[in-house]
Amino acid sequence: MGRKVIKNKSVFNGKTILVTVDIGKKINYGYCRFPDGSEVAPFDFYNSGVGFRKFWRKIDQIRKDSGLEEIVLGIESTGCYGEPLLHFLNKRKGVQLVQTNPMHTKRLKELQGNSPQKSDRKDPKVIADIICLGHSLSVVLPEALTAILRQLIHAREREMSRRSVAYNQLGDLVFRIFPEFGRVMKKISTKSSRHLLRHYPLPAQIVGLRREELGKLLKQVSRGQLGEERALELYRAAAGSGGIDKDLEGILFELDHLLDLIELCDRTIATLENKVNKLLRQVPSSQYILSIKGIGKIIAAGLIGEIGDFSQFRSIEEMLKFSGLELYEISSGQRKGQRHISKRGRSLIRKLLYFAALCTVRKGGVMHEHYQRHRQKGMPRTRALVAIMRKLLGIIFALVRDHCEYIPGYETSKKTKLAA
Repeated sequence: MGRKVIKNKSVFNGKTILVTVDIGKKINYGYCRFPDGSEVAPFDFYNSGVGFRKFWRKIDQIRKDSGLEEIVLGIESTGCYGEPLLHFLNKRKGVQLVQTNPMHTKRLKELQGNSPQKSDRKDPKVIADIICLGHSLSVVLPEALTAILRQLIHAREREMSRRSVAYNQLGDLVFRIFPEFGRVMKKISTKSSRHLLRHYPLPAQIVGLRREELGKLLKQVSRGQLGEERALELYRAAAGSGGIDKDLEGILFELDHLLDLIELCDRTIATLENKVNKLLRQVPSSQYILSIKGIGKIIAAGLIGEIGDFSQFRSIEEMLKFSGLELYEISSGQRKGQRHISKRGRSLIRKLLYFAALCTVRKGGVMHEHYQRHRQKGMPRTRALVAIMRKLLGIIFALVRDHCEYIPGYETSKKTKLAA
């Protein structure tokens, strides 16, 4: 094995070897760096079980030959393609898994080569440089129920995204044949709108119904929320519609298909949520998170699935960084810039906390007073919600850490006692 010395790069103790991997769909590239700065040239291996075992035999032999005891193994965050290798290595003793942000890799690569050109053999070295500079995050691999919850929540997110795309496509089709429909029915996603589009998608079909019959139909489908007034408005819109009225077979076929797809997504989402609710009862930490009024089961399950083992985090600062909610500012000279969140962490955690913040800042919510204080100080709505997101994550971390449920008004009562 070839080794060449890279001077002034050692940040590890004398018992640690740094191994990095650039993940690819078919082929990965590995690289080793020693405490004295020497290295093993990049080598390739397949992203498969055979390749993993070959890779492990190689780096384990390198560790034995060099007399080193521990391996710090880093990869760039690459989504699903890196997960099998991480799970394979997580079972090996003496291996600490870390990951780097793809943005850091890109920027450092351009800095070193003054070029954005990608090179699979160059990338693992860049990943090693980033880790040496101290810019890496621990890898959290959920296990058992936590892993299943994460998979189910991600599946639900994909179904909701697929449903949103279908609704957008449905809206485009409806506008072509009945452009006034959305103005009258407001939302195309309601049961009333979907029923009409399924059975009476064309303006001529709406006009073909008697007004009284249309009114009864709307009242029945909407369970009394819509009636004769909306029926009359829809009837008049259909009578004067400017939509396409010829050669509609293709449009009507696709419209029916999209409605079928939306119904399938609805059923799948309901099934996934039912599975999540059943599994969540078996996770002890869920009761502490759910004790916060405004945080529902889906949000709690998503947070547990994304964060994994809460005990792996030593402080709330680590969890904020993991979630991309740590603050930074760009200042120069006498100019002091505004603080922003980094957004370089788990995006789903931020999304879930955002919805949790929206629920808890409502009137009567547990974060309503905190939110109002931020707003009274002149803080914009978005920044105030981010502040609530950070506070909620801190509360959740403390509740799970201390195995206790949320007590409304605890901070206020504590301050009152101290003042007394």
